[in-house]
This record gives sequence, structure tokens and C-alpha cells, in this order.
Amino acid sequence: MQIYIAPEDQHKTNIRRPSPAHWVPLHTHSCHLACAMHRDCMEVFMDDFSVYVDSFDACLENLSKVLTRCIDTNLVLNFKKCHFMVTKGIVLGYLVSSRGIEVDKSKIDIISSLPNPISVWKKIYQEFQQNTLPLSKLLQKDLEFKFDQPCIEAFQELKN
Repeated sequence: MQIYIAPEDQHKTNIRRPSPAHWVPLHTHSCHLACAMHRDCMEVFMDDFSVYVDSFDACLENLSKVLTRCIDTNLVLNFKKCHFMVTKGIVLGYLVSSRGIEVDKSKIDIISSLPNPISVWKKIYQEFQQNTLPLSKLLQKDLEFKFDQPCIEAFQELKN
């Protein structure tokens, strides 16, 4: 099963060979050389793949096909990292389940629990000026750095 990327976004992710079986992310400058060497000396590493369907029996059938294909093409799986028959999982940093795609809370908990800063660098935040005027005032020359309640509220807004 192939998860397709929207055609308007494909140029942002990789350069693809015509056949889906040979889709390999490549740097632009090495595309021609890498395509020529692909079958002779290039190793391709797959980090993750997911097999899913609506029923348990169909899932077993599809999993069998995928594992057979891995064996036929000499792909080696690290079974210590394999997870079978799960109802949810992490894919590219997102939690995927029957409820849909959600942000993995463990990835953002650290951001939510950050203490108030002792300094500010404006270029870190996109759209810094919008709704964050108290933080912008902290950057004015020759003013005392006073992180008061309006600054705390603006900082909390950025974290959320």
C-alpha cells in the first residue's frame, strides 16, 4: 500500500523515479549519478512502513505479503524494532490511530513546561509582533528586562 503525497507538495519532498518501486529521496545535485548507480552499489534504507486495513484477517494477509516481499528482495528487518497488531503508532512524529492523525503529546510536553525566559531573541518566533507586543518591548534599547504578567501571557500564547 502506498501513501501518496499531494501532487502540489511532491516537489518539496524528494526526486522520484517513474516507478513507485524505485521512489528514493535524492539530493538534486546527485540525482543523475545516483539513479545510474542505484542497482549496482547503492543501499536504500527504509525507516518505517505501516500495514493497515479494517479487518484483522485482511491485516494478516497484507502483512504476509509485505514480509514475503521483504524476503524476496533481501530486505533485512530489525524485529526488535517491529511492532505488530497495534491499534496506534507513531509515524513521522505524529500519533496515528483510528481517531486520525494527532500531535504526539510527548513531543510537545517539554515545550509546554518551559520556564519563563530570561532573555528573548526576536528572530526565533515567526509572526512575533502579532499579539506579542509585551515581548517586543523587552527588546527595546536601554530598558530594564522586566518579565511581568503581560509578558507571561504572551509567552504562554506562543507556547500554546
